[in-house]
Amino acid sequence: MDVITLGETMVLLTPETIGPMRYASTFTAKVAGAETNVAIGLARLGHQVGWLSRLGKDEFGKKILAFIRGEGVDISRVTFDPQASTGLYFKELITEEEIAVHYYRKDSAASHLSPNDLDEAYIASATYLHLTGITPALSDSCRDTVFAAIDWAKRSGVTVVFDPNLRRKLWSDQKAKETLLAISAQADILLPGLDEAHFLFGELETEQLVERFQEQGAKRVILKLGAKGAYYKTEDESGYVEGFPVRKVLDPVGAGDGFAAGLLSGLLDQLPFKEAVKRAAAVGALVTMVPGDVEGLPDRERMEAFINHQQHADVNR
Repeated sequence: MDVITLGETMVLLTPETIGPMRYASTFTAKVAGAETNVAIGLARLGHQVGWLSRLGKDEFGKKILAFIRGEGVDISRVTFDPQASTGLYFKELITEEEIAVHYYRKDSAASHLSPNDLDEAYIASATYLHLTGITPALSDSCRDTVFAAIDWAKRSGVTVVFDPNLRRKLWSDQKAKETLLAISAQADILLPGLDEAHFLFGELETEQLVERFQEQGAKRVILKLGAKGAYYKTEDESGYVEGFPVRKVLDPVGAGDGFAAGLLSGLLDQLPFKEAVKRAAAVGALVTMVPGDVEGLPDRERMEAFINHQQHADVNR
C-alpha cells in the first residue's frame, strides 16, 4: 500500500432544493467521509490505498462499501457491526453561499472502532498512514485506536500524516485542543487549516503558527490558507505556494481532503516538497468547482491539465 487511512465514512443526504431543510421533500444520497475522500482522491491519481473502518450491517453500510470498492480503494480491513448502524449526515443548502452540516452519527458502528480492529502488518505495509482529527472525536475507543495506529506506524517506519480537521460539534473545545495537540506532536507531516491553527494557538501570524506546531514536535507543517494557497515549512526549507484561481466555488466541502490527496500523491511521485504542495493546492481547488465531496477529485490527466493552465472546452463533441 502507498497510503492507509482509517476513520468513519457516512451516507450524505442533501436536499435537492435550496433553503431551510424543513421545506425539503427530496434528497440525494451520496457517500462521504474525510478519510475516504483522501483515499478516493489518491486512487484516482493511480496510487494504492487502503481504508480501515467499521460499518453498520445495514443497507447504508453496504452502499458505502460498494461505492468505495468501486473507486479502487482496498476495503479488506473494513468490518460490519451487527449491533450498530452506519452514520448519516445532512448538508443543508440554506442559500447558495451558506451551508450547514447536521450529524446523526452518535453510537454509530465506526464510533466503536478499537485498537483490536487494527492490523499491524497492514499498517506496516504502507508508506504513509493518513489520519484526521475527526476519528478521535467520535469516542474514547476511537481515540485509543488512533494513538495505537500511530505507535505501530512509528515502529514500522511509516510516515504519519495528520489533518486536524476540527469538528467542534463532536467534542468539547478543551478535549479537542488536548487531543489534537497530542497527535500533532507525533505527526511527521501536519496539515492544519488557518482556523484550526487559530483555535489551537490564538490569533498569531502565519509563520508564527507554523513555528508553534514545530515546537510541539511536528516535523513538516503545511498551513492551508484557503484561496490564498499554503505556507509550508520543513527541516530544510519554507515558503508560500499560491492558490489556483477558481472562477466560482460551487462547494468548498472536501477541499482540504483533496489537498491532502494531492500532497501525498506528489510525495509518492517523489516531487520536491514545494511541488507536492503545489499539486495539493491544485487538487483542492478542483474539488471546489464541483458539488459533492468526491465528485471533483480529478484523475491524473485532468489534474496535470489544470496545473499547466490548459483549459478544457465547455462542451466536448
